[in-house]
Parts: sequence; C-alpha cells; structure tokens
Amino acid sequence: MTEEDGKETLTAAEKNLQGDVPVYKFIITGGPCGGKTTALARLFSFLRERGYEVITCPEAFTIFGSNGMSLDFFSTDGMDAVIQNSVLDVQLSLEESLERVLKARGKPGVLLCDRGPMDGSAYLTEEKWNKILDSRGIDVTDLRDTRYNAVFHMVTAADGAPGYYTLENNQVRTETAEEAIEVDKKTQKAWVGHPHMYVFDNSTDFEGKLQRVVDRISGIVGLPTNLSRRSAKFLLKSRPDASEFPRDVAFHFFEVEKVYLVYHDKDDDSYSFIRKRTTLDKKRNRKGSVYQLTTSQRSSTGEIIEQKRIITAREYASSYNTRDTRRHIILQERISFLYKLQSFTVHEYKTPAEGLCILHAQVESSDSETPDVELPPFLDVERRLEGPQDEKDYGAY
Repeated sequence: MTEEDGKETLTAAEKNLQGDVPVYKFIITGGPCGGKTTALARLFSFLRERGYEVITCPEAFTIFGSNGMSLDFFSTDGMDAVIQNSVLDVQLSLEESLERVLKARGKPGVLLCDRGPMDGSAYLTEEKWNKILDSRGIDVTDLRDTRYNAVFHMVTAADGAPGYYTLENNQVRTETAEEAIEVDKKTQKAWVGHPHMYVFDNSTDFEGKLQRVVDRISGIVGLPTNLSRRSAKFLLKSRPDASEFPRDVAFHFFEVEKVYLVYHDKDDDSYSFIRKRTTLDKKRNRKGSVYQLTTSQRSSTGEIIEQKRIITAREYASSYNTRDTRRHIILQERISFLYKLQSFTVHEYKTPAEGLCILHAQVESSDSETPDVELPPFLDVERRLEGPQDEKDYGAY
C-alpha cells in the first residue's frame, strides 16, 4: 500500500485532525459570583451564531463536588493536594478530549474552559503546587502559557458590586464576601504571566461587563469589535527594580524575541510577526518558551483585524526563515504584573533601542479613546505616550 492509498482510507474526521483549521482555547475564570457562568453562556451563543463550532469544558472541581465529594474530605491531612492533583488530571483530560472533538469537525472552533489548571494553585501553598508539577515533569509555562489563546478573569461582585454578591446559584461555594475577595486575588495571581490575561472589573453594570468580554474575544478570533483601544503606553525614566515592588504585587520575568515576516499586502497597516516568549525565574534561569504568530490585516469594511495563534517551536523556526530582513529583530525583557485590577507589562529593549523602557497598561474597564490608568506608584514614570509625534517616535514599540 502506498502512502497515498493510506490517506484515502482516512475518514473525514481523521483528515481534519491532521489539518490546520484553528481551534481557539479560552479560560474563563474569576472569583465567586463574578459572572463566569453567565459569560460562558453569552460567549457560547455569540460565537455559535457567527459560524464557530463551540464547546464548553466544565469545571473539574464542580464535577467532584456535585457527585459526592463534600468539604469534609478536606479534614484528612494532605487531602487538599490529593484533590487538586486529581482535579488537574480531570481538567487536562477534558480539555484535550474536547479540543480533539472540535478539531475533528474541520471548522473554526472555540473551546470555552470553565476555569483551568492554574486555578488549583490558588488553593495550595507554593510548595505543594510545585511538588505536583515536579511529579508530572512539567513547569508553570506548560500549564499557563502554551495551552490557551487568552485568559479572562471575572472579578467577584464582592469587590466593586457587593450588593449583588450571592452564592445561591452555586451550592459548591461557601465564601463570605471577604473570603471571596481573597480567593479572587489568589486566582488573579495564579494566571499573572499569561501573555493575554484580561481582568474584567465591576466598574460598569453587569451587562457592560459582559459586553467587554464579548468585545475582547471578538478581537482575538478575528470578529469586529467595539473596543477602540487596547492599551496605553508610558515612557519610564529607568528600568524598574522588581525587588522593590510591594509584597502583594505578584510579578513574572520574560525574555521576548519578536521577528517580523515578509508579508505580501500593499496595505501599510497589514503585517505579520512571530514571537518567542521565554519564562525566566527570579534568578533569570530559562524555564520554557511559548511561540505565537500574529497577523494584522484590513477587512473588507476597512477595519484592522488582528489575529493571534499559538504555534509550535518547529513552526517558529520555519517562519523565521521568511523574516523581513529590512526590519530589526526585537529583543526585550519584560516584567508582567497586576495592580489595582489592571494588567501591566514593562518592556525593556535590548535591541534595537537598548535601555528604552516602556510601560504597557491594558485597561478593560473603559472603552474610551484615552482610557484612564491608575499608575503604580512604585514605577518611575516620565510621561504618557500620546499624540502624532509620540506615535512617530515610539509607535513601533
């Protein structure tokens, strides 16, 4: 039998599994009574109505709790680690199985995950969590950075909308408002470092909060979005010293290589680049990399649509061979952190502008043209970058 004969015996689903039709994976997480369940339902309907195959991956811990596991189980010494390790088993297996089902359909698909593997770290000490990862031969980069296109954190109603905080719709949860806020912050911390983490606070009414989630996911999968601005930039006077950050501000270091590719489109606003993002520990040891392809092009309606896709190391190396030699390879070190429900990343350039430090702030609570940003007081900010001259001087950064 020839190789061609073998291919002919494959079913349509088997051929689709070998294809390259995109399947996007999103984590929807947050504190108790943050609107996660409602957001999942809204996103499911919204995306399916626009032609995507959509499956929701259920929360593994809820499966345990709704099938006989009570809080009394935690009274056994060491049970917290056993349960979270088992939850991790189920979570990963569910995600991978459902992703395979979506891919076999051969159509653009979206997997909406009700929480994800890093959520478990919010309920364990760092020592216990690292022991689980070590036993599996994996690190945080494998679980947090390489599996998902984006992470959406829905802030608990207890933080910003306390009048709406209730647990009546979830019998598994028992937190008071104060405990809910604490859990919310721990869950945020668990996902800090993902390259596309978005925090949705309660600065608008609940419908506005849901619309911000819909707008954000639309931009990632390539649908029109109502968000007019994604981030604000600030020029820093010097490189921050992370050791002087407040103790309650979790941060992560990364090394980034960004390479623009030859892109055959006459539109000046269209481009394509690949990026390698390597996690660094506090001693600057490399702990694993995630690779991404970004393509930006103008739609038939004139809107700029930017799409991001996680790729393999092999795809990155292959794409590197088609880099645009007229443009610099960008090398950076980044520091990512959350402050006051805002996501910040410091970009320190190694090339082409050595020493340049720019703070990027993602503010999801405002759709205004110039979003308000509450700047961290522990950073030495020179000024905001805005206006035509700054766009000319710093737009590429």
